[in-house]
This record gives sequence, C-alpha cells and structure tokens, in this order.
Amino acid sequence: MQDKYSPADVEKAAQSHWKAIDAYKAVENDPRFPKGKYYACSMLPYPSGKLHMGHVRNYTINDVMYRYLRMNGYNVLMPMGWDAFGMPAENAAMANNVPPAQWTYSNIAHMREQMESMGLAIDWSREMTACKPEYYKWNQWMFLKMLEKGIIYKKTGTVNWDPIDQTVLANEQVVDGRGWRSGALIEKREIPMYYARITDYADELLEYVDTKLPGWPERVRTMQTNWIGKSTGVRFAFPHEIKDADGNLIQDGKMFVFTTRPDTIMGVTFCAVAAEHPLATHAAQNNPELQAFIAECKMGSVIEADMATMEKKGMPTGLFVTHPLTGEQVEVWVGNYVLITYGDGAVMGVPAHDERDFAFANKYNLPIKQVITTAANPAFSSTEWQEWYGDKEVSIVTNSGKYDGLNYAAAVDAVAADMEAKGLGEKKITFRLRDWGISRQRYWGTPIPMIHCADCGSVPVPEKDLPVVLPEDCVPDGTGNPLNKYEAFLKCDCPQCGKPARRETDTMDTFVDSSWYYMRYTSPGANAMVDERNDYWMPMDQYIGGIEHAVMHLLYARFWTKIMRDFGLVKFDEPFVNLLTQGMVLNETYYREDAAGKKTWYNPADINLTTDDKGRPQSALLKDDGQPVNIGGTEKMSKSKNNGIDPAAQIEQYGADTARLFTMFASPPEQTLEWSGSGVEGANRFLRRVWAYGYAQKARIEAAGSTGAVSAAVAGDAQKTLRRELHKILQQADYDLKRIQYNTVVSACMKMLNTMESAKLDDSAESNAVVSEGYAIFLRLLNPVAPHITHVLWEELGYGKAMGDLLNAPWPQVDAAALEQSEIEMMIQVNGKLRGSVKVAKGADKAAIEAAALAEESVQKFIEGTPKKVIVVPGKLVNIVV
Repeated sequence: MQDKYSPADVEKAAQSHWKAIDAYKAVENDPRFPKGKYYACSMLPYPSGKLHMGHVRNYTINDVMYRYLRMNGYNVLMPMGWDAFGMPAENAAMANNVPPAQWTYSNIAHMREQMESMGLAIDWSREMTACKPEYYKWNQWMFLKMLEKGIIYKKTGTVNWDPIDQTVLANEQVVDGRGWRSGALIEKREIPMYYARITDYADELLEYVDTKLPGWPERVRTMQTNWIGKSTGVRFAFPHEIKDADGNLIQDGKMFVFTTRPDTIMGVTFCAVAAEHPLATHAAQNNPELQAFIAECKMGSVIEADMATMEKKGMPTGLFVTHPLTGEQVEVWVGNYVLITYGDGAVMGVPAHDERDFAFANKYNLPIKQVITTAANPAFSSTEWQEWYGDKEVSIVTNSGKYDGLNYAAAVDAVAADMEAKGLGEKKITFRLRDWGISRQRYWGTPIPMIHCADCGSVPVPEKDLPVVLPEDCVPDGTGNPLNKYEAFLKCDCPQCGKPARRETDTMDTFVDSSWYYMRYTSPGANAMVDERNDYWMPMDQYIGGIEHAVMHLLYARFWTKIMRDFGLVKFDEPFVNLLTQGMVLNETYYREDAAGKKTWYNPADINLTTDDKGRPQSALLKDDGQPVNIGGTEKMSKSKNNGIDPAAQIEQYGADTARLFTMFASPPEQTLEWSGSGVEGANRFLRRVWAYGYAQKARIEAAGSTGAVSAAVAGDAQKTLRRELHKILQQADYDLKRIQYNTVVSACMKMLNTMESAKLDDSAESNAVVSEGYAIFLRLLNPVAPHITHVLWEELGYGKAMGDLLNAPWPQVDAAALEQSEIEMMIQVNGKLRGSVKVAKGADKAAIEAAALAEESVQKFIEGTPKKVIVVPGKLVNIVV
C-alpha cells in the first residue's frame, strides 16, 4: 500500500477493476438484489463536446444514489445517452465546414471518455444516440401510428422566415427582429406543419399533476399547471356587417373572442385583432399606413412570453363591430400583442380591468369604463392601474345594467346564458396549452416519414420501409435545408400509385427524441419500440435534471407516455415517480467594456484577485497584461460569460473523487452551488487524510482480521465512546442519504474521520476491532461520493477478502447497543444559571443524582449551606435553588 494518496493511480486501478467485471451492467430480476428494481436516471446531455460542472453535479447526484441503493439491496439502473439531433450541431457544422454527424459522433466519443473518468456507475450496454437510425426509426413508427389515429395532423402554422437565407428560424435565432446569421428582417409566414394533439390530453395532464406526481417539487408542479392553463369563460361573437370584395360577410359576420372575465363585458371600449386576422387584411387594402403597420407586426416574435413584455402598439382599422349585449359600435384595432395562433386571433379590450388593455387605452386615449368594484374598495382611479380590480373572487359587477350586483360566478353564468340565447356564444373551457408543432424546417433531425405525390397528395411511408434514413454527409451552409437539394434522398416512388414522388424534408422537433429515450434504455436492441423489459424498469423511480426543463420536456414526456399507454405499449400513466431538479453551478465573472459598450468576458482562472481580510473581493487584474478588469459578480457558469470550470482539468489536477466530493459537499442538491477553488483544495486535503488514516491503521485492521466486526461486549470506555459516536453519525447520515441531502452526508464523513483520528485507544485486540469496524463503516459511507479511493482502500486493507467487493458490500447497520450509554452527562444550574455538569450512571435514582450534583466542585462555590430545593429533570439537568 502506498503511503501517499495518488489520485491518478487510485482511479486507474478502480476503473480497471469495474471495467473488468462489467460492474454496472444491469439485469432484470437479478437475484443478487432482494429489494427489487430502482431506476434512477439523469436527463441525457446534448453532445456539445465537453462536460461542464453542471453535468458533473447532475451525474454525481445520480451516482451517489446508485451506489447507496445498490449496497442496500436494490437492483439499480443508471443509463446514459445522447440528445444528438438539433440546431447546435448545424451551427457548429457551418462554422467548421463539417457534417453535423461527424461533429456529433466525435463529441460523443470525447464526452463518454470524460464520463468514464468520473467513475460513474453507467450501464453503457444501454447507451442510446438520438441521431442513429435504430433509435429514430421508432420516432417515425410512432408518428405513423399517431397519424393513423388522428393524433398527428397537418395545418398551416406561423414561423419565423429569413428571406435571405430562405429558411425557417427558431425563436432563439431571431435577435432584435433579425436573423442571427443573415441580419435580415424576419417575416412571419404561414407554412404547412405537422401537429400532435396534446390538447386532447390537457385535462388528464392537469389532473395528474395533483393526483399522481406527489414526488415532484411543488415548484415544478405549479409550472406544469400554469403552462397547461385551464380557464373557464365565454366564447362569443361581436356581430358586424363588414363584407369582402365579393360582397360576402367576412367570417359570416361574426368576430369571435374568448374571455375568462365575462363579468367585465359591459366595460368593452375597443377590440384588437392580430395582424393576420381577416378584418385586418380587409381594412389594410386601401390603407398604406395600416399595411406598413401590419408588416411590422408580422416581423415580431411568435413567442407568447415575448408578447407579455413587448411594447404594446396598435392602429385603428376604421372598422366597427357591434357589442352583442348593448348594441353599441365598438372600434376594431390591430394590436401587435395579439397572436393569430391563440384563440380566434381577436380580443376584447376592457381597460378598466386589464393591465395590458389599460396601458393600451391610455396610450391611444381610448375610453376607460369601470364595471367591476369591491365592497372594500368601491373607488376607481382611471389614471393608475389597480391590480386588485382583477381579483374575481371579491369582484362585484357595477355599471352593467341587469348584471349589477352579481359576483363573478353568477355573472359568468348570466352572460353565457344571454349569449347562447342570442346564438352568439356559450360557456367554454379553454387551455393555454396549444397543440405541439413537431415540424422543423431543418436538416439535422428525425426525417418525417411522409412522401409527396402529385396525384395522391401526402402519403405515409409504409411501415416496412422504416427507418427513413437521414443522410449523414450534408454540410449546411445556412441557405435553407440541404435536404431540399439532396436528390438521392428526395427521389422516391409513391407507395400508393408507384409514380415518381418526393420525400418530406421537414424533420421532427428534438423534443420528440427526448420524450421517450428513457424507455429505450430499458429495451436495448429490441425489435420494437419497447419490450417486456420496460415493464420491469418503468415507471422511473427517480429522474434528475435542471429546472430549465421543468415545463416543455417534462410535459411532452408525460404526453408521449399517455400515447404509448393508449397504444398498449406501456401499462402506466406517468413516466417519473420522483423528480429532483438540481441547482445551478455558479462562478465569479470578470469583464472589460469598450467605448461602444461591448463586453469581453475573462475566465476566473486568468484573473489575479485581491481580497480584504474577510475574503471580500477588492480588485482584479488580468494575468496576461496585469491590467484591471471589472468584477461582474457571481452568475451561472456559461460560455457567454466565460466563467466555466473545465472538469477534465480538475480531474487531472485533483482526481475525480475530489471533484465529486466538492460538488456534493458545497450545497444541497436542489440549491445553487457556488464554485470555490479553496473548497476544491479542501476536498482534496480531506481525501489525503482519509488515505493517511487508512495507511496508519493498516496493521490494526489486519490484526483484527479485516472483518469490520466487533464483539458485542466491548468493555473499555474509550472503545465504547468511539463506537457510540460512529454509530450516531451513521444513523444521521443514513437518514440524510434517504432524503437526498448529500452535503450533510459528506459532513458526516468528515465528522467520522475527525472522531477516529482523535480517539485515544490502547493497543489491545478490542481497540483493533473497533478501529476495523469504524473504518469499514466509514469507507462504505464515503463510497457513494468518492468511489475510487474507498474501493482501493477497501481492497488494500483486506476488507474485500472478508466482505467481498465494496460495490456489493452490505450497507453498514446502526448498532442500537452501541448507542446505549452507561453514563449520562447532566447539566447543573444554580438558581437557573448554568454552573457545571456531572456524569452519573444511567438509571441512577434521584437521591444519587442530587448527591453527585451537590458534590461537584465546580458548583460548590455557588452554594452556601443547605439548598432550599433540588429539582431533577431526568436525563437532562439538576437545578439547585439556594
């Protein structure tokens, strides 16, 4: 055994051993694990080429869970795969002039090496890669099944169109209304796209948030609920006489809107329509100014979140619709905040009781009419928005004729009934959730298995011809989807008539890939989407990933699971029993700003930082030139702020166990973690102490037979005290492991080592046995966090021969007898003030305790004569009243 800790040697030895025995290959119904299966999975990474510290933290959390549960008798599965399709690969391909496939596969190979260097307990036999045909074949198969059932359908959708690059852009590729690459003003275009009817499952998705996801964080459940957004209201029409060029009433003379606040209907003072609404198009025919405004609106974002924060602009159309209840004429405006894809592309404006409408009305000097009041606050200010007016739970209708005095619920029913009687509307439940547009006008994704025939139209690819294989040799150049120029891919025969036809060049949204990948892990190599092995492992017991995926990915995964259930592929309703959203990893930021306001960011490793005597930053200099840089504060590690820490460099310098130990110790898993170079060094010092203690105690442990066992009748006080402290620490740490508080588990390991190091033991066989037991407990407790060093120490000290491989060793159990104390310490108070303490035999009677307390030297000087009273609180304190 080496006398010094060498991380490189230790980790090489441990990883070679695990690889030689194929340690992490999971087998269904494995008889070695009596407690059955436990499926713990981290969200799969995008193969960007490098792991970042967020990955290290995420996967270490999973790994700690794996090792702890395995030692406790569970058959644990920890798989890994690659979210390998998507836009970043295309961007990288353009920058490097290589096919996305080449870039992606190279990155996967490098990242897998990095993961292996971390010692993660991954079953690599189940590895999946989203861009490989054997995986995405089943995306295509599901598409066809969903198309057959009407769950997938085709309609026109609004997209961001770059007129120079002649391509559709994702929302994140639009910067200030311009294409990220060409700089061209982006246009909104309506193009045919495929959609999945997730709204058909909206009620179930919403209901199960409350009934079947108790193991999810409340914050995530709330986000899911809000995104689905169930609302009860009234959909109704504003009648009109507006006709098109042929003399026909536009939209049959009815402009429909939906409102969740029909109690405010008598406060409507204008209506606003989307730029694409038929009334807007009609009004703009002879109005160049309105045409220009509509064109401006069409260049805006199609993201709903952007609508909420953008400046609200509008222009009157000169058209009027009729209020359905009062008969008054209501002016129609075009509003840049109204989306044609939401509802009917029109909204009613009630500025007195809607913050957005209030701002719009004030900007354009439109009437504001109060129709809601409250008993507590009947006054209304037309110059300042009052948020409480929106509280429907306490609102009372006013200035609304027959509806005056009604509360919200009664007003909804009354307005709905009147609209229905007029044939203009009805009470309706709507959802914020929209059907999932799965078409992407990009190359690097799952090909949509459709064929376009001049005679037969859009024809599904026959199931026997799957997969439709994506060519991997394309190099995108930014001028549209390269598949449109790839004749070998495009040309095919129509499956129905046999005539020449062309393949669909749209590919699937990458959320399709991530909606079910975790089930493919359970059925590697299956000649079906999933097989009976999926029934064993699913639903997943623990899912781990970032809060940034709390809405879309999880929602789509839940939806996809329900489709698979309804197709008879799975037997459960929800895919993830428990969810852990780990916190972000933070680091300091440093930058310089030029005269134009452009910031250049510098990595913390390139900075010399000076601090005051309390460790607070005072100034920062760039190492390269010695000149000052600005201290930007602590932010999430990111490429944009250049404040990331390379895990490979950390592992090379300190070892994987140090990186793992620091990320687990620095913060609870669900909270943010602030990077600290001194903290990493501290973690490494601790591991050196772990090794040094094991080296120093090797003779004792071997003399005790390396069994990790002690006699039930330990006699010596020092040995009893040490055992009691170790088992107390183990008891708390075991509790913390169960509740995934791994930072306090590391603290427990530190306390345990401190306790063992400071113990005053003799050279007896009894002491040797206690040391052997204590260090065996310690190594197993530390193993989930630092598996390499503990594995090697376990073998070097002979525990492996006595108890088997540490990976499969039984988890240490708290010995209740060790926690028993023959003596207890009781505090002594004199007239309520603490004056000392006394040790008495456990179970001593009141008289013996009183006598011992009165005889204690440290308190005698506070007692004169005979005390008036002595109060004994059993097991805690003695209060002497003088």
